[in-house]
Amino acid sequence: MGGTPELKLYNTLTREKSVFKPIDAENVRMYVCGPTVYDYAHIGNARPVIVFDVLFRLLRHLYGESHVTYVRNITDVDDKINARALRDYPGLSLNAAIRAVTEKTETQFLDDALALGSLDPTVQPRATDNIAEMIEIIERLIAKGHAYQASGEVLFDTKSMAEYGQLSKRNLDEQQAGARVAVDAHKKTPGDFVLWKLSDDNEPGWESPWGRGRPGWHIECSAMSGRYLGDVFDIHGGGLDLIFPHHENEIAQSRCAHGTDVMANVWMHNGFLQVEGRKMSKSEGNFVTIYELLHTETFAGRQWPGEVLRLAMLMTHYREPIDFSVKRLEEAERLLAKWPAAEPGDAKPDATVLNALADDLNTVVAVQALHALAQSGNAAVFAASAALLGVLPKKTEIDEAVATEIDARVKARLELLKAKNFAEADQIRDTLAAEGIQLKDGKDPATGERVTTWEVKK
Repeated sequence: MGGTPELKLYNTLTREKSVFKPIDAENVRMYVCGPTVYDYAHIGNARPVIVFDVLFRLLRHLYGESHVTYVRNITDVDDKINARALRDYPGLSLNAAIRAVTEKTETQFLDDALALGSLDPTVQPRATDNIAEMIEIIERLIAKGHAYQASGEVLFDTKSMAEYGQLSKRNLDEQQAGARVAVDAHKKTPGDFVLWKLSDDNEPGWESPWGRGRPGWHIECSAMSGRYLGDVFDIHGGGLDLIFPHHENEIAQSRCAHGTDVMANVWMHNGFLQVEGRKMSKSEGNFVTIYELLHTETFAGRQWPGEVLRLAMLMTHYREPIDFSVKRLEEAERLLAKWPAAEPGDAKPDATVLNALADDLNTVVAVQALHALAQSGNAAVFAASAALLGVLPKKTEIDEAVATEIDARVKARLELLKAKNFAEADQIRDTLAAEGIQLKDGKDPATGERVTTWEVKK
């Protein structure tokens, strides 16, 4: 790894940026919270997909593709899923309805992530495939005095962990029961949270030492990260909204169950997203899904390519709040149109782009450097650098018959220009432009005659 920059990451746990030192450089491990598959992912969900895909690409470049393990889970057991299943599939049994909801929604999420230019994570576990691991962790917590049974639930005892609140910097004694903390009389402390709850006959459930039931939300990620990455791993990521209670509770469960000082060494969180300067919500009328952006004219009356959505996201630093706007999308689209569609071959990424990404994923500086590189004429180095960000412009293939037809229209335009019939010549040019074909006029250096080339607009 000689000549490569030091990777520095901002750690929410320590509130500072420091040099990243993997536990094992031969197996760098990262976990990111994935979607709860009860509905199509919205544009806010796209941000961690894109941000941590860039980090995944950077880690693979620095440590080698085979030396990085990236786990992003699928939450397919949740009360929201149950409610959606009952609403959308009233004629099916609950289990069949839940399966229909989760399979449809998961498939769409994976399609969305692919359209946004993201690589597949190394492992994408489903919560329902890891129930046994969840039960094992809960049994450990009970045995160690960190959990208790009450009113048909198994709850984590937050008072049993002296360092509870370390990630969010919340003092347990100062917490007020409210919007994010359920208030129940059977809890020892209002902040105690559910590890397992009993299921009615019309709810999904699994057999456990505490009766037929289902897991709480937080225990799912502790089980899946532990199974695939170990008791302690390198990086845990997600949105800023997950710091409390989700990530705080993950840390509590995992540390207390395994007796470790940390769950993950580095905690990374991307900032919030607004749409045109306002918080995104259905009540505001500005709630938009990735699918709608890609395939409908819901946002600004047109469809937006995945590469435009991705670049627009990367033009703001991942820790900063982002204003998702038409103006920003159009800016990203203009940039992409100026970038060459090339192949990296054996070229290495440009140092300026690499150094920017190594500085806590500074994609703002990286995109600026990439744009300058696009104008330099070194298409291979540009391509290698663009691939690190996942914004490598794609070459568009044209059917041979279509290409022949375009050639004929270009030739006809040249004849019209020779005849000084500029109106009809311009009409051909404008029609081709509307079809995504850009003409470039020049002169043959040998004969001095006008020649015209064409290319598909990116």
